[in-house]
Formats: sequence, C-alpha cells, structure tokens
Amino acid sequence: MKNYYSMRKIIVIGSSNTDMVIRSERLPKPGETVMGGTFYMSPGGKGANQAVTAARLGATVYFVAKTGDDLFGKEAIENYRDAGIDTRFIRTEAQVASGVALIMVDAKAENCISVANGANNRLLPADIDEVMSFVEEDDIVLLQLEIPIETVLYAIDEGWRRKARVVLNPAPAAPIPVAYFPKIYLLTPNRVEAEMLSGLPVSDMEEAAKAMQKLHTLGIEVVVMTLGGEGALLSHRKGTKHFPARKVEAVDTVGAGDVFNGALCVALSEGKGIEDAILFASVASSVSVTRNGAQTSIPDREELNILIENLK
Repeated sequence: MKNYYSMRKIIVIGSSNTDMVIRSERLPKPGETVMGGTFYMSPGGKGANQAVTAARLGATVYFVAKTGDDLFGKEAIENYRDAGIDTRFIRTEAQVASGVALIMVDAKAENCISVANGANNRLLPADIDEVMSFVEEDDIVLLQLEIPIETVLYAIDEGWRRKARVVLNPAPAAPIPVAYFPKIYLLTPNRVEAEMLSGLPVSDMEEAAKAMQKLHTLGIEVVVMTLGGEGALLSHRKGTKHFPARKVEAVDTVGAGDVFNGALCVALSEGKGIEDAILFASVASSVSVTRNGAQTSIPDREELNILIENLK
C-alpha cells in the first residue's frame, strides 16, 4: 500500500436512522412478551454511525443521506453537525418518514433489529452526483447496503472512476454483481456476508480464509472480515493474518461493526498501513461494545490514542 502524507477526505454514502432500543434480560421468542426492560432512543443507521465515528476520530467527513421532513430527521442532521460532519449533501424527502430501527438487546449483549427504511429508500443515484464533484484521487468512499442497491453500485462506479478508494461494508447481507468487485478497494464483510458474496461456507478460520481468497479471484484487492469477539481477519496479496479482539466486558454490540468501519477508514485516510488500521479500528470497536447505543458509544481520538499506546 502507498504512504499518504496528508489526510484524505472520507465520503460516507448511506443510511440515517433513529434507534429505539429496549434492553431486557433476554430476547423474546416469536409471540412472546418479555417484561421488565429499559428503553432509550439513540441516533443510528449504518451510514450515519460510520460517518460519526470517522468525524469523531478526526477525519474530514462528507455524509450523503436522505431523511424525512420530521423531528427525527431534523434532530439527526443537528447531531451530525455537532459531530463535525459536512451535512450539505443530506437531502430531505417530504411526505416520507425518516428511517427508524427497533432494537432489542439482552443481558449477554446480543441483539435483534428491525428497520423501517423510510427516506433511506429514496436515496437515488442522482442524489450523490453533487458530492462526487468533491472526490479526488485516494479519497475514501465508504458504502453500506441500507440504501437502494442501484445507488450503491452507482457510487462504486463513480468513486472508482475518480480513482478514490471504494470501501464497501456489505451489510446487511445482500448480493452484489460480480462485475463491480474489481472496482472495490476494500471489502469488510462479517461471516454471513462473506458466505453470501463468496458462495462458500464460513464456519471457522480455515473456511474464512478460503472464502476471502475466492473474493480476491473475483477482483477485490483487500478483504477484512470482522469476527465479533474473535477479532478480524485480513486477506490481501501478502497473505492472511488474524487480529484477535481486545478483551472487554461487552454490554451492547449494536453499532460495533460500524465503529470498526469508520475507524478503519480514518486510519487509512491518515496514511496508516492496513495492519495498523485494523488495530486502530479493533480498539475503537472494543470500546464501543462496553457502552450503550451506537453513536453514543464511539470513543474520541484522545481516548483511543491512549488505549493503543498502552497496547504497545
């Protein structure tokens, strides 16, 4: 990988949601009501979580999203501005609600999530043309799959055409046309997403490595597979390497993968090599699972730097 001597921009194109979270002793079974939970609301959405992470850790971030003309949308945009994100490319869609996620979290920090996409479904290719005029060579275009797939594919095309580094977090799991794989610089799937995109099972490290190699043969240069409590697995032309997770007491895993992706892109934008970037992202993610909420759990840069320094 090249060395970069100045920070490049990060353009995040993705979803904006409001998370409504109930914490209870266990997750309900179908048809069951579990009493005794606690409730809170928190800003969320995979795109927004990653954008806020990158901004909080010091990057120059442009966020492209679509919200409804409602209280949730207005509060979300104000939150992004407070985080230091450039919000000029966020569009408001009248007559459509902002995205909402209903999240249940149990005592073991496991969760289940149901999302009403709302205005996120209206983020169309034409909505990203303006921001793309700001994209320069080696900038990072960070994408997920909570917006229409045609918009994601258009952004991959446009980012690649401008020689940006396209990073795709293929979540939630959905098929991606293989023709677009060579235009993706870095893919960050979890096990389920890697299985879908490679067509191979991923039940252990050996199978994970084979799935990642398959993705390389399809054209993707670098793959970083997130493994939850087991850390992350890197695969590129120099081989495969496992990065164990930092041991912490998890209380809420919601948004941990988004924090990982946002932090990973910050490190890359600053010129860190991929291994140092994964360490940076892993520590950021490990902090986030010790706190409630998605964006509310993101560490700031000073805290993260101290933790990383103590690992050396």
